[in-house]
Amino acid sequence: MNPRNPRTSHGAEGAGGGSGGGRGDGAGLRVVVVGATGNVGTSVVKALSDDPQVGSVLGISRRLPGWSPPKTDWASVDIGRGGYDGGGAADAGSGAGGWHAVGQTDEAKDDLVRLFKGADAVVHLAWLFQPTHRPVVTWRTNVLGSLRVFQAVADAGVPALVHASSVGAYAPGPKHRQVDEAWPTHGWPEAAYCREKSYLERALDSYEREHPGVRVVRMRPGFLFKKESASEQRRLFAGPFVPQRLVRPGLLPIVPDLPGLRFQAMHTDDAAEAYRLAVTGSARGAFNLAADPVVDAGLLAELLDARVVRMPLRPVRTALAAGWHSHLLPASPQLFDAVLRLPLMNCGKARQELGWSPRWSSEEALGEFLQGLRTVAGMDTPTLARRMPGGGRLRELRTGVGEHP
Repeated sequence: MNPRNPRTSHGAEGAGGGSGGGRGDGAGLRVVVVGATGNVGTSVVKALSDDPQVGSVLGISRRLPGWSPPKTDWASVDIGRGGYDGGGAADAGSGAGGWHAVGQTDEAKDDLVRLFKGADAVVHLAWLFQPTHRPVVTWRTNVLGSLRVFQAVADAGVPALVHASSVGAYAPGPKHRQVDEAWPTHGWPEAAYCREKSYLERALDSYEREHPGVRVVRMRPGFLFKKESASEQRRLFAGPFVPQRLVRPGLLPIVPDLPGLRFQAMHTDDAAEAYRLAVTGSARGAFNLAADPVVDAGLLAELLDARVVRMPLRPVRTALAAGWHSHLLPASPQLFDAVLRLPLMNCGKARQELGWSPRWSSEEALGEFLQGLRTVAGMDTPTLARRMPGGGRLRELRTGVGEHP
């Protein structure tokens, strides 16, 4: 997409009508969602469009979707493109608020400012997980693109920014007790995902000092699952060699019980409800989001009707690393290392200050995700499509496992 020409799925920017119902009559909150077509974005857009307090939603993504709920328009902007990646220098200033391209125009940021004008809140969700073998590419979108979004919020005078951070931003922590939002957000430095999420936490620290008039909310969810995201997540983390339809109870004989294999998960729609509450309310600061129970080998074995087998970590990690280095698996071994070190989170603050509570248990969310794997579920967005266009799994192999952004 040409970042100089953002466009909506309904014609000219701001036009009403179309299959999504346009932006309504202008009453209510105007919310912009950046990264609106993925696992979290589709749930957030739907939650906002269903809220009578919200008058219009503008979804921004690199590629326009076929799906569009009521009150929603679309614009195409690649936040990873701008003056910086043209090879020029960049000045970090005193933090994210002072970031700008030097000696060049930043067309992506200029487009964002134009699209953000008049918005009551911007929800920033855009993220690239691949190519895992080329971290410079993910850095351009995940870090530099996020800094563009942050600065555009300030330049456009938007009063609220809701940012998708993650449990992955946290430094390694305990598996036997829960930590609150004060736990250090240093990430696991070897994993690009954690490193990038942590960097943005530091950027927002500076941003909040420089822009005290912007209400900043940082969401730190655990692992997010829903049926419609199953095919995408299979592509991102498992790759083309996993037979989706065979991931069913009784067919996988064992679940390895590895040291540190305890993590938190939730349904994506529950996370979207927290984002909706953040947009329509007045809360600020960081919020942990997760559902009970904690996921471990025992819970996974119950879902898959498998047997738990205690295994040493080294051979499993060695096999994953070999698969990644051979371009047979898309997820890096460093991300696996990070998962085993993630702390367990206390979510009491979200319940108290946002009035949020999950409707699905983590077991129910995982069960729906596994059903989505078996049925090859998806949605009519480029990110959540059931199959990649132009060849499905064969295209995944041709373009390189873990290489497709």
